[in-house]
Amino acid sequence: MDDKILNTIKNKLAEEKSHLENELATFAKKDSKIDDNYQTDFPDFGTKDDENAAEVATYSDRLSLEHTLEKQLRDVNKALASITKGNYGICKHCGNSIEEKRLEIRPTSSSCVSCKKKLKGED
Repeated sequence: MDDKILNTIKNKLAEEKSHLENELATFAKKDSKIDDNYQTDFPDFGTKDDENAAEVATYSDRLSLEHTLEKQLRDVNKALASITKGNYGICKHCGNSIEEKRLEIRPTSSSCVSCKKKLKGED
């Protein structure tokens, strides 16, 4: 892979990592014991029944969002680590190179288009 493209992808991943961490920080605290793990804050809207119900609903929504953002953050960190190790852009299933266009569009891709289609039953 061309160094210029790799640097562009690395910068894109670094920006995405920062964005995800900032988004998570708006409603959760970073877990000091587990990498890429956050703990959603339980909101306190008051003591009335409707406020308690709103707290539970908000917490549930935040928890779901936390899990989604954590997964995206893990994917970004895996991609950045593979760049550092020098094995970025290699399909984890077949060992072939992942298409550059795919990586430019979705830099966290860990499989080539052919293997992804097989996994999804499209092939």
